[in-house]
Amino acid sequence: MDVTITASTVTGRARAPPSKSYTHRAILAAGYGEAATVNDPLVSADTRATARAVDAYGGATDFADDETTLTVEGFDGRPDVPADVIDCANSGTTMRLTTATAALADGVTVLTGDSSLRSRPQGPLLDAIEQLGGRAESTRANGQAPLVVGGPVDGGTASIPGDVSSQFVTALLMAGAVSDDGVTVELETELKSAPYVDITLEVLAAFGVDASETGAGYHVEGGQSYAPAGGEYDVPGDFSSMSYLLAAGALAAPDGLVVEGARPSAQGDAAIVDILERMGADIDWDRDAGEITVTESALTGVEVSVADTPDLLPTIAVLGAAAGGKTTITNCEHVRYKETDRVSVMADSLTEMGATVVEEQDRLTVRGEDTDLRGATLPGRDDHRIIMSLAVAGLVADGETTITEAEDVDVSFPGFFDVLAGLGANVSQ
Repeated sequence: MDVTITASTVTGRARAPPSKSYTHRAILAAGYGEAATVNDPLVSADTRATARAVDAYGGATDFADDETTLTVEGFDGRPDVPADVIDCANSGTTMRLTTATAALADGVTVLTGDSSLRSRPQGPLLDAIEQLGGRAESTRANGQAPLVVGGPVDGGTASIPGDVSSQFVTALLMAGAVSDDGVTVELETELKSAPYVDITLEVLAAFGVDASETGAGYHVEGGQSYAPAGGEYDVPGDFSSMSYLLAAGALAAPDGLVVEGARPSAQGDAAIVDILERMGADIDWDRDAGEITVTESALTGVEVSVADTPDLLPTIAVLGAAAGGKTTITNCEHVRYKETDRVSVMADSLTEMGATVVEEQDRLTVRGEDTDLRGATLPGRDDHRIIMSLAVAGLVADGETTITEAEDVDVSFPGFFDVLAGLGANVSQ
């Protein structure tokens, strides 16, 4: 599907989808338990991949027809050996979290995914599983999927780097809670994307599982049970997805835009509110109501570290291209290991749209004062966050911006273009 956006304004009210990060964790947490209902899950290609993995490990998941709930019959801490290869599709979160699940099974599990996922690094997690006494191999011996994982592991201590993916920590903690001996994760380097582990700790606590930071890493006791209060868990709204709506409001909503579902949580990407404030946006967050109101404003470039908020890089880059002055995004090398190398892709895409961009290994500089954005035809790169950020850029670019293979927004924000059109944007699909 190709989508074309032309310069236009937006206004009204919109609700971002539920959090993908929380939904992944809640589905797997319910799978580790006996049974639970997940309310208001994000139903997307990625989260369906996690649900399929729970099924493969002996659980049973069922999305309601209206997709407002997901009921899960879990495998109660003891996953079966899957009868077939687990296909994680394009979901890196699914692969990493459920690779650790495989280490608990009494046998061998094979996990794979699409070409993009098969290029993403998994080596530190494989090393960690071997430190815990399991078998963990890349079939191509390059630290990438397909993966072969064998167990069962009893627990123990694993030392991993913290600057590749926080999902490795999440995977080990979630599996460690139902291991016999528990798991201690020691960090060899500073943890990037630390707020995502905070999300994990929040979800674990909601499911009755105790895990904690140790100073040198994290620890979770073994022999615990996953059971949310009342048998239910409510998924909060997703700030990563909200960032595109908030950016659209700051760039193209002269009469204001209200984003609903913005209740406080452990999500690091709530930092987008502070970033917009620093850039000079007229923005107000009513935390009690869970609503953020943002109005088109003259923005000024800032320096932003995305060490803990990698998913915000595409949004910040677009804001920087439309702002006055210079926007510098630092601590972003780990953003190169997402669905695409998002640092390079955003540099290339914004340059194609007329922006002045300087790309370095761990830094991206966008010179908004030298930029007049113009429409262009840009590939979606099989990356939902690239597609949505470029769509926002199209709202303020001269001419038409066409994004090819734009259906990949379904990974995290199904109906994104319908929402944008409903706010008044000129969108043709």
